[in-house]
Amino acid sequence: MYQLKRVLHLFILKLNLFLCLCSSWASGTTVSYDKNALIIDGQRRIINSGSIHYPRSLPEMWPDLIKKAKDGGLDAVESYVFWDVHEPRKGQYDFTGRANIIKFFKLVQQAGLYGILRIGPYVSAEWNYGGFPMWLHNVPGIQLRTNNEVYKKEMQTFTTKIVNMFKEAKLFAPQGGPIILTQIENGYGNIMDQYGAMGKEYIQWCAEFAESLKVGVPWIMCQQHDAPKNMIDTCNGYYCDTFNPSDPNAPKMFTENFVGGPTKWGDRVPHRPAEDVAFAVASFFQAGGVLQNYYMYHGGTNFGRTSGGPYITTSYDYDAPINEYGMVNQPKWGHLRNLHAALKRGENLLTSGNSTNKQLDNGVTLTTYTNSSGGRFCFLSNPSTNATANVDLQQDGKYNLPPWSVSILIGCNLEIYNTARVNAQTSITGYNPTSINNASSVLSWSWTPEPKTAQRGKAFEFNAPKLLDQKEAAVDASDYLWYSTSVDIKDASWTNLTLHVNTSGDVLHGYVNGQPLGFQWGNSGGGFVFERPVSLKLGKNTIYLLSVTVGFPNYGAFFELTPVGLAGGPVQLVNGNATIDLSSNSWSYKVALNGELAQLYSPNTSSKVVWQTNEVPILSPLTWYKARFQAPAGTDPVVLDLQGMKKGQAWVNGISIGRYWMSVEAKADGCSENCNYRGNYSPEKCLTNCGEPTQSWYHVPRSLIKKGVNTLVLFEEFGGDPTKVNFETVVVTSACAKVPQGGTLELSCLSGHTMSEIRFASYGNPQGSCRNFSSRTCESATSKSVVQEACLGKQWCSVPVSDANLGSSGCTFTVPWLAVEAVCQ
Repeated sequence: MYQLKRVLHLFILKLNLFLCLCSSWASGTTVSYDKNALIIDGQRRIINSGSIHYPRSLPEMWPDLIKKAKDGGLDAVESYVFWDVHEPRKGQYDFTGRANIIKFFKLVQQAGLYGILRIGPYVSAEWNYGGFPMWLHNVPGIQLRTNNEVYKKEMQTFTTKIVNMFKEAKLFAPQGGPIILTQIENGYGNIMDQYGAMGKEYIQWCAEFAESLKVGVPWIMCQQHDAPKNMIDTCNGYYCDTFNPSDPNAPKMFTENFVGGPTKWGDRVPHRPAEDVAFAVASFFQAGGVLQNYYMYHGGTNFGRTSGGPYITTSYDYDAPINEYGMVNQPKWGHLRNLHAALKRGENLLTSGNSTNKQLDNGVTLTTYTNSSGGRFCFLSNPSTNATANVDLQQDGKYNLPPWSVSILIGCNLEIYNTARVNAQTSITGYNPTSINNASSVLSWSWTPEPKTAQRGKAFEFNAPKLLDQKEAAVDASDYLWYSTSVDIKDASWTNLTLHVNTSGDVLHGYVNGQPLGFQWGNSGGGFVFERPVSLKLGKNTIYLLSVTVGFPNYGAFFELTPVGLAGGPVQLVNGNATIDLSSNSWSYKVALNGELAQLYSPNTSSKVVWQTNEVPILSPLTWYKARFQAPAGTDPVVLDLQGMKKGQAWVNGISIGRYWMSVEAKADGCSENCNYRGNYSPEKCLTNCGEPTQSWYHVPRSLIKKGVNTLVLFEEFGGDPTKVNFETVVVTSACAKVPQGGTLELSCLSGHTMSEIRFASYGNPQGSCRNFSSRTCESATSKSVVQEACLGKQWCSVPVSDANLGSSGCTFTVPWLAVEAVCQ
C-alpha cells in the first residue's frame, strides 16, 4: 500500500508540473510577422528598441537604465550575449553580478518592455576579441566563424546552454517572457566572401542550428543579405530607409542605428546630432520600417580590460540617449522620446494601411498611409542639405520643412513632429570637485614599485625556443607579458650595439641587464619597431622585454589570426652590417605583473609587500599607488579625474574601473562648437575634445563605493603624478529649451538639484542656442517673470507656450517662441 501511495504521489507531482508548464506556455505570447509588422499576440506593432549591454553597467544601475528607456518611449531593450563574460575558462561559467543576464532580462520584463536577445555568440561591439573567450584561440584545430567542426562544437555548446537557461527562466515570449526576437551570428555578411564556400556552409549551418533550438520566436541575422530560409536579414548603419530584406515577406528591420560612435585612444570624440538620428528613424518608418534599434541607447563603461579594438577607450558613452553615467543625454533623449510618441499615433496605419509616395516640388516626398475607413498618416521629407522647403498640400495645409528633415502629420493635416525642430531640453553638464577626506579633497598616497625585471627561474612560468604570440602565451590573463632571453658576448666589438625589436603589440618596455631602455607605443594597434642603443658586457647578458596589449582585435575576417606581442619577431642585436638574431633563442615567459599576481589592487590583499608612505615618487614608470577615501556626498554620478597620470589601470575597492591613458592626446584641429546636423553623418563630423587627452574622467559607479573607508589603487605604467588625481561628481549645471507657440516647455535638473536662477527667458523671436540666447525685435514683457514663478526652486517645471500664459509677444511676422536657460544648483 505504501508503494502504491508513493507511486500515485509521484504521478500527481509530475502531472501538476506538466499542467503548470502547459499553462505557462498557453498563457504566453505569440510572435509572428509579415512585411508590414511584428505581430505580437495578434496586435500589429512597430518597435522602437535600444541596446543596453548588461556587462557595461552594474546590476544596481539596471533598473534605472531600463526605466529611462521605457520613459524615453522604447518598446524593447536589446543586448548581445558576451561569451567571454560567461565562460572565461572552458567549462567554468559565470552568471553572477554584471554577468547575470537572466536577472537583466527579468528586469526588462518587469518594466513592461520586450527583449531582443542577440546570442551571436560573436558580438564585435568594440569588445575584447569580439566577445570570444581567449581559451578558444588555443583549442587544437580551431578556426573561428567558419565551417570548422571544432569551432561549431564549442559554439553549439555555449549557445545551447544560453537558450536552455532562458527557457528554464521562462523568458521567451511563448513562455510568457519578454524575448520576442533572437539573433544568431552577427554581421557575417560583411566578411563572408573572404571565407569562400566554407563561409556559406557555415551560415547555413547557423540557421539550421538556430531553428533546432526551438525558441518559439523569429530569428534574425544582421547584415546577412542572403540569409537562409526562416532567418530575417536586417540592416545596420546610420541610415536604413533604402534597405529591403531579401525575403519580400519579411519585415524591414534596422538592428543597429548608430547614435554616435566608439572612441579610440588618441582620437577626438564623435557626436551624432539628435536631429540626424531622428531623421534616420523617421525616414526608416516612412519607407515601411517595422523595427529599429538604437546602438547604443546606453553605452556604458568598458570595465576592467574588456575594451577591444585595440585602443578602444574605457568610456563607451557612444553619445547615446542615456550617457555613460546613467544620466539622460539631452536633447537627444527627449527629442527621440517625442519622435516615438508621434510614431505610435500612426502605428495602426503604418502596420495595416496602404502606402503611396508622391514627389512634390523642391525634392520633397509625401508618403501617405491610408486605411479603408479613411484614416490617414503622412510623412513629408526634405532631403536637401541646405534649402528649406515650403509645401502646399491644399486643403491639408501649408508646411515649412527645414533642410534635412522629416515632418510627421497626424491625419495628414496636422504636423505633430519635425526631426529638425528640437523642442526638448538641452542639459549642460559639468564636473565638480568633491570633498572626500573630510575638509580636504587631496588624497593621501602610499606607493610601492613594480619589480622592473623579473628574475629567471621560478619567476618565469615556461620556456619556448621561439617568440610566442601573446594570445597563445598569456591567454588574456593580463595586458602584460614578459619575454626574456640571454646572449653571451665574447668579443669586445659587440658591446655597443642596437637592439631591434619588431612587435605586433601595442606598447613595449625594454631592459638589458636590469637597466631600462625606455618604452614605446604604436599607432592604433598597427605594430611598430622598437630600436634602442645598448651597452653589453663580455659574458652573459639578459634581455627583458615587457609586451603590453590595449585590447585585442574584435572585427574582420580571420581577426583571430592577427599576431599580437612579439609573435615571431625578429628580435636582433645589430652591429653595423652584422646581426645576431635572437628570435630562435630559448625564451622564458611570465604572464602578468608581480603586483597583479599579488593582488595589490585588492583592499584585503594578504601580500607581504610594504606600501611606502614617504615622499611619493612622480614620473616613475611601473609604480603602484594606493589611497583611502570617503564616499563623496550626495547621489550625483562619481568620476575619477586622472589628470597628472599617463597610462595604466585603476581599481576601486578591488574592482577595476578600466584602463586609463592620459598621455595620448587627440588631434588639435577639426573640432567645432557649431555642429551642422544636415547631410549624411560620418564619424568625422561634430567632433569634440581636440588637443585634449581622449578620456580624462573615469566612471566610478556609486554602488562600488561603500560607506566609510574605500580604497583606490592605480598602476602607473609610464610615470605620472598621482598628487593631481581627484574625485569629482557629474552635475547638470544649466537646463535650456526653446519651444514654439502651442507647445509646452519642460525643464528639469537632476534629482536633488533645483533651479536657482532663470538666466534667460524670452517669448518672442529669441535667437541663438543654450548659453548664447539673445532677445531680438519682439518680446513679451512678462515672460521672464512667468517662467521664474513656474520654475524657481523646483527640480522640474512645465510652462505652456501661449500668449494667454506668457503675455503677447507682439510678433506679427513669425510664430513666437519661448527660450529659457535655467541654472541648476
